[in-house]
Order: sequence, then C-alpha cells, then structure tokens
Amino acid sequence: MTTTSKIAALCGAAGIALFAISGTAAADGYEYSAPAAEAVDEGRKFTYSFNLGVVSDYIYRGFSQSDRDPVMQGGIDVAYGIAYLGWWASGIDFGNGPDGVGGDAEVEMNLYGGFKPTWGQYEFDFGVIYYFYPGASDAQGELDFVEFKAGVSTTFHEKLSTGLTVFWTPEYTGETGSVWTLEGAAGYEFNKVWVFTPSLTGTLGWQIGDNTAWESTFGNGRDNYLYWNAGIELAVEKLTFDFRYWDTNVSNSGGFCDGPFFQCGSAFVFSAKVELP
Repeated sequence: MTTTSKIAALCGAAGIALFAISGTAAADGYEYSAPAAEAVDEGRKFTYSFNLGVVSDYIYRGFSQSDRDPVMQGGIDVAYGIAYLGWWASGIDFGNGPDGVGGDAEVEMNLYGGFKPTWGQYEFDFGVIYYFYPGASDAQGELDFVEFKAGVSTTFHEKLSTGLTVFWTPEYTGETGSVWTLEGAAGYEFNKVWVFTPSLTGTLGWQIGDNTAWESTFGNGRDNYLYWNAGIELAVEKLTFDFRYWDTNVSNSGGFCDGPFFQCGSAFVFSAKVELP
C-alpha cells in the first residue's frame, strides 16, 4: 500500500469511527474508561490518583497479552493544570521460553505524559507513551517502543461521552516498523440503579503497518486490521466492575488467532478496579 493510499485509508477509517461513535455507545480501549470530557478550567491545580485491579484476560488492541489468563494491573496518575504524567503496569505472558518472544518478561510497564487543553466543550490530549518490558530477551526484535498520540473528546447531554484518538510510532513492538492506530470511543452513563451506576461503553479501532514484519506478526498477511469491544461497567463508590466482549477481523487462517500466545479471536473479559482517592 502506497503512502498516499495509507493516508486515504486513515481518513476513511476516521470517518467510519466518527460515524460509529456518534450513533452507538462504543467506548475506549480496555484499560481505560470511556472518555469523559468536561470542559472545566481547573487552573493550576495538582491532582493525583491510584488504581489497582484484576482482569480475566489482558487484551490490547484485540490481542491477548496474558495468554487468556487473569493478571493484576495498577498505576498512578498525577496532573497539574493541563499537564499530566502517569505510570501503569500489568502482568503479561508472551510465551516465555524457547518458543516464545518474551524471554523472562512477566510485566508490561507504561510511562506516559502529555497535555490536555480544552476549547469550549472539547478536551484535547497530546501525549507520548513509552511501553517497556523488563526481562524481555528481545530475541525476535526489541519489544520496547515509544508511541505518540493526539486525541479529542467531548460530552453530549451530560451522559454521552465520545472521543477519537490517533496513535503513531516510528518503530512498533518487535521492531515491526512504523504503525498508525486510530480509535473511536464512546460511553453512555445511565441513572443509578440501587448502589450501581451503569455505563455502556465500547471501542472501534483500526491499525495499519508498513512492512511485512508487521503483516506476519499482527495482520496474518494483511497490512491492516480492525478491533472492537463493547461492554457494561458497574460503578459503586470507588470500585468498577466491567463485563466486556472483544473481537477482531484478523483472519484465523492457519489457526493464527488461536496460537499459544497473542490470541486475537473473540473473548469475554471481566475486570474489577478500584481507584483512589
């Protein structure tokens, strides 16, 4: 696919994602909640939060990172005015051993930071994320990588939040080249039921690579794929329970999505997370 056709495809996917999130309750990626953009000027105010949780399967952009097993996750976020910094970690299973790709890596860590300026009812997010995997042997390509992002989100009628984010990395994990990722997101919060505040959330994502290494690792011969999820969150005080369905359109030819690790077929995932203060 030429550079021109990739740009055209990216624009087309952006239109699809915007249409999807404007007409349905679709939401963000797995470890984050639906974007709740509140265009409120907090000024130069310092805030912080901690989160700790467990998931039945850690799925990242449609691919299982934990071999369909449960793992613990947690992180810390700090912000001052429109600037933010954070650290997040999750257990992983990349098939450690001679036939795997992770070496002795048992955890993924993310360091991230950026700025969230607002304009009217819109909140923008310009940031950078560093993914690293302590203990990884990198025998099949270095797993660590840096990704840049630019996004916008807003809230309609106080209950419906929508967002669109573009990610780009010059060298994706496993040294698989330049990769673009586009995610459309939305979530609708319902009125409180007993002690729970339910929300319907989901994701529509699209990723495209630029070389055969990415195609063989993630696309099963194709240079792009779609991923999505939909589910319901039940929040009570500081605790959130999440019930979610994940899937991709990656071809399962040759059992690609059912391998010993990085499974990419359909899956139901449960998670529970507490956030303080």
